[in-house]
Amino acid sequence: DNSSEDDMFGDYGSFSGDSSLLATEEALMQKYAPSPDFVLGSKTLESRTAVQESNLKPQDDDDPEHLPSSQFSRYKTEYNKEDNEPSTSELSPAALADPTRTKSFKDRLKSAMTGNARAPATLMSKSKELKEAAVAEETGLAEGTADASFLDIGPFYGLPTKVKELLGKCRGIEKLYEWQHDCLTLDSLKQRKNLIYSLPTSGGKTLVAEILILRELLCRKMDVLMILPYVAIVQEKVGNLSGFGMELDFLVEEYAGSKGKIPPVKRRLKKSLYVSTIEKGHSLVNSLIETGRISDLGLVVVDELHMIGEGNRGAILEMTLAKIIYASKTTQIIGMSATLSNVGDLQKFLKAEYYTSNFRPVELKEYVKIQDSIYEVDSTAEDGFRFARPLDYKYSSNLQKADPDHLIALATEVIPEYSCLIFCPTKKNCENVAQKICKYLNRENKTRREREKRDLIEDLTNICNGSLCPVLERTIPFGVAYHHSGLTNDERKQIEEAYSSGILCLLACTSTLAAGVNLPARRVILRAPYVATEFMKKNQYKQMIGRAGRAGIDSAGESILIAQAKDKQLVRNLVHSPLESCYSNLLLGCHRGIRSLVLSLVGLKIATSAGEVYSFMGSTLLHVQQTQLLPKGKSLWDVTVEVLQWLKQNGLLKEGAKCESEQHNLEITHLGQATYKGSVDLAYCDKLYADLKKGLEGLILETCLHLLYLITPYDMVSQCTPNWMIYFKQYNQLTPVEQQVVAAVGVPESFIAKKASGQAIKKVVDSDTAGRLYLSFVLHALLKETNIWSVAEKFNTSRGFVQTLLNSAAAFSSSILHFCEELDEFWVYKALFTELSKKLTYCVKAELIPLMEVAGVLEARAKQLYNAGYKALAHLANANPEVLVKTIEHMSRRQARQIVSSAKMLLAEKAASLQEEAEALLQIPADIP
Repeated sequence: DNSSEDDMFGDYGSFSGDSSLLATEEALMQKYAPSPDFVLGSKTLESRTAVQESNLKPQDDDDPEHLPSSQFSRYKTEYNKEDNEPSTSELSPAALADPTRTKSFKDRLKSAMTGNARAPATLMSKSKELKEAAVAEETGLAEGTADASFLDIGPFYGLPTKVKELLGKCRGIEKLYEWQHDCLTLDSLKQRKNLIYSLPTSGGKTLVAEILILRELLCRKMDVLMILPYVAIVQEKVGNLSGFGMELDFLVEEYAGSKGKIPPVKRRLKKSLYVSTIEKGHSLVNSLIETGRISDLGLVVVDELHMIGEGNRGAILEMTLAKIIYASKTTQIIGMSATLSNVGDLQKFLKAEYYTSNFRPVELKEYVKIQDSIYEVDSTAEDGFRFARPLDYKYSSNLQKADPDHLIALATEVIPEYSCLIFCPTKKNCENVAQKICKYLNRENKTRREREKRDLIEDLTNICNGSLCPVLERTIPFGVAYHHSGLTNDERKQIEEAYSSGILCLLACTSTLAAGVNLPARRVILRAPYVATEFMKKNQYKQMIGRAGRAGIDSAGESILIAQAKDKQLVRNLVHSPLESCYSNLLLGCHRGIRSLVLSLVGLKIATSAGEVYSFMGSTLLHVQQTQLLPKGKSLWDVTVEVLQWLKQNGLLKEGAKCESEQHNLEITHLGQATYKGSVDLAYCDKLYADLKKGLEGLILETCLHLLYLITPYDMVSQCTPNWMIYFKQYNQLTPVEQQVVAAVGVPESFIAKKASGQAIKKVVDSDTAGRLYLSFVLHALLKETNIWSVAEKFNTSRGFVQTLLNSAAAFSSSILHFCEELDEFWVYKALFTELSKKLTYCVKAELIPLMEVAGVLEARAKQLYNAGYKALAHLANANPEVLVKTIEHMSRRQARQIVSSAKMLLAEKAASLQEEAEALLQIPADIP
């Protein structure tokens, strides 16, 4: 009798046994079953906490009357219905959240398998089956094209009113600027043409991009890739958009450092927004092309498009965009920047329309200070400057000597009532300027927000395990701090938040702040027209002064560039010159970029002959700019042939049989495949292979030092000169097993001892190997102590360098893992590097890792949360932000809401991945014999 499901399966219930994936998922669903506040899918109630305004009083989470009207009506619809049994065709997240409303997970999977088993098998010939499959595929493609067309689902630029409400509640945006409206209603966007748009900093470019992203996710039901320049900005954006994802039912996935699954999980129930760095974005696009899923990507948004002209990272960005243009005719590309010059070249490259506006919500006035006078930058004036006012500050003779540039007076004109940024040429100069200003500031400044400053000092001290930077200890009481790459991630985040909230009124910073997170100021002072020792570029100048003026707070913003009389002509050229042009970097550094590009083209089977490689080159920015960039007397074809020759000579490509065009087919070698899959720099792939091969001969696993040496980034060696006394001291503190590792990699004890004592060395030891081992000592100390401060002191280096080394090692270990996955001989490394990569990514005790997976939660915050009882991701996802604010010291409502929504998003993403895997297992294969 086939009417009984149990009879059909008999006693065979092993698919739901304890060791199965399905049992694991059911256990997870039950263990982390969200409260009625937190359900996945479109029927969400949880996010009222993510978007409620900070001045709302705490409410009873169980009381539906307190919900916004739109959510209360949905609450009544969903929970007051009778016979509201979810369909068995879909694993309803709402049902998972309420065990009383559905059968057990196991029963429903049995039911689904029963249905599959009962489905009648149609008999047809294999050829007919293939024919019908081909027709079905074509029909499906046609239908997909129709479905992918824009679906207007509301009055807010095609989006529901709920999006407008969210922007109001989360961002305080009630109305768009006129230019934003014009841009969003462009015919080119309606026709799905690519678009480049350029506006001054603070003009509101990001909001337009986010509305376009939401339209793609909700109206066209396509995945989106957003490429951002730095890890910190990626993490900030993931946190900002997670609340929107929970409300509007899409996933936000982080791709930065070693985070992000390659290839991404293929989702059928939800669409994904991938937020990535330039490097991770390239790897993600490669994987989508390789798996035939590039057409799933409906939109690619690139912030800071001008970075295409900046070194190796620019080359990677160009490769990524060229591959998208070549491989997908349906993916739209949107590029934005505040500093674009040769837009025509970029338009040709991206086949894009262009929109620009000079709009700025706050007027910016540019000034230059030379000696005792301040001049306004005025292009109509005879020499480009118009005298504005004299400087008649009453300085004592001592103060005049200490501050000949009147920096203190210029700063105190605006602080502490308003905010000020001082851009300095070097990190050391930042610290000196911060201290000098505090030395002469009025003591009354110390009483302003005194308690909050004490809290900030306490937080920073806790972050550094009791060791606070003496400079910050002196300056923070005055509301002043420095900001540069010498700080750890945790310290930077604390200082940025304190500045944003007005606890700090002045930051002395390097140019990296201008390109990073958005920290505007009433006045921006440029300490000198130099970045390090090089004269400032126009793009850098524009980015820095663009931080002046805070929309909604200041009526005007102003920038003051302090210059010496000798530099007057250079400064005049700087402020009045056009922006620098963006040029392709594929030929940079011995053709490094183009070699990497060609290798990946063959690996991805985009090109299998020299002719096809050359055809692809027509999609690059290099092709557009070839007359300006190619070596004299050489064509793009000549360069392509040279690159192919080099790749073959270095064992990365090989020639196969001849094809119809009489050209040899190109094939990628195993080493070539591993190199492009791991995104390993071609300059180091041979060395990496040799090191991994040598490691296999005597891999020492009693300590992690040997593995750490193998994943220490090659390009970090040049950034650190070993202190040989410290080197020798650290060597002597190693265990005998760890000292064996030192000998195994080729650095004898006698070499280190002689270098430390300054003796002559007869035996030559490779300096790169010795330098790399020194850096692996730093990483080894970090994993043992997990305290960046103490490790930095031990090796007499900046804590910022230690942080950078750690981040680079985590990313490189992820690359090496993918490298090893392509080479069978390195199978043993796969499991080893997987675990090591995770350790390096977080570099904390194991119990804190689940909390640090949440965007915006760094080590100090993770410790606070863990100690307060939030020990798992599910705890954070179901937390009440109001309770967090009361429980966790120095946490604002905005931070609490963002952490909770990010945790909900991560939990939703993990649950959705398990659900997709389970559904894929249950699908009837189309190719059953």
